Amino acid sequence: MRCVGNPLSRRGFLTVGSVGGFGLSLPELLMHQAHAEMKQYDFVEAKAKSVIHVFLPGGMAHQETFDPKPYSPLEYRGEMGTLKTNTGEVFSSTIPKLAKRADKFTVLRSMTHGEAAHERGVHNMFTGYKPSPALQYPSFGAVVSHEYGPRNNLPPYICIPNVPNEHAGTGYLPSSYGGFALGSDPSRSNFSVRDLDLARGVDEERFAKRKQALEVVNGRFASMTGADNVGAMSTFYERAYDLLDTPAAKEAFDIDKEDGKLRDRYGRNQAGQRLLMARRLVEAGSRLVTLTYGGWDMHQGITAAFNRTMPALDQGLSALIDDLSERGMLEETLVMVTSEFGRTPKINNDAGRDHWPKVFSVMLAGGGIKGGMIYGASDSTAAEPEDKPVSPADLATTMYRQLGIVADKELMAPGARPIEIVDGGKVIEDILA
Repeated sequence: MRCVGNPLSRRGFLTVGSVGGFGLSLPELLMHQAHAEMKQYDFVEAKAKSVIHVFLPGGMAHQETFDPKPYSPLEYRGEMGTLKTNTGEVFSSTIPKLAKRADKFTVLRSMTHGEAAHERGVHNMFTGYKPSPALQYPSFGAVVSHEYGPRNNLPPYICIPNVPNEHAGTGYLPSSYGGFALGSDPSRSNFSVRDLDLARGVDEERFAKRKQALEVVNGRFASMTGADNVGAMSTFYERAYDLLDTPAAKEAFDIDKEDGKLRDRYGRNQAGQRLLMARRLVEAGSRLVTLTYGGWDMHQGITAAFNRTMPALDQGLSALIDDLSERGMLEETLVMVTSEFGRTPKINNDAGRDHWPKVFSVMLAGGGIKGGMIYGASDSTAAEPEDKPVSPADLATTMYRQLGIVADKELMAPGARPIEIVDGGKVIEDILA
């Protein structure tokens, strides 16, 4: 892939605003997308138009959610009860609303990898790769941004409320494919998205003059050279201005436009409002939205911790599934709920569970995934995969397949080294509708 330059003289002349913290301006964020649209791709039929990736940081316990073990000893099964889903399966009593919608999603009960450290587990679940000291791999969102570019003037990859970790970045791809971060939580009463308003001191008249100046500069450059990168640079600067100057694009970020009753259905809390914002953004055209919620590293008092943290997620995810279904969006939107690993089979001396990557659960809904299915199984104490183990590479390959991206396509890393988007993953055919 050829990278387009970004001379500081032009950038300084044209920058409208910048993303705090990561220092990405909107022109930089959309950089290289013109090239992405002009490239030739290997295609598979896409079943999903967008992905909502719900990441639960810390390591959510599979035993207290999608894979309880009611017949194991108390020190393994924990204190939570169980309940029957609307498909006759058994979930933990912590997710009663999701249990009533089990016919709408698939649970992978046999996710597995070998990384018990948080950072390394997160890397697996955001890239599909094992960590390597030799190369930084791009996240799902960066790859999707690279392959498809923006739609309807919305950034293709958006993070709620912020880029959640270093492995949610661009890896060996240019930083311009990184996630656009809201910078604020949509559950806050004073919520606003940074960079969606003109910079201080720039009014509408000055904004219009800057756009006009851009056209003059680009015209002059185009008359002096026929280089492809001149036209490409013009395109991504124009897209940055388009986002600022397009009411429909900006309105997608305005959660106050939602009906109050619907906001109540999701829950007036972090989980509910982040999930609602994700739905707004994919509906408006974003291709992959990543959001985080809660802290699931429950080494102590796991019962009380779940009682505090899970109800809002149970409500919000259930509302998201209903909302997408009612809008006719569920089949074209893949909802993926993951965590970096699961928790130990046995309750520890502090009434919690420790890190356990050998087996854990992932939930998938919509986007061409079957509903009402349990895929794979753990053993009697939720310690090992007993049937159909699924690797992070398998999960990533399946997600890309539903988006129409060939997972073994090679991208160019530094030094002109071809690297497959995913190495060795297999599509989980049995869960595809």
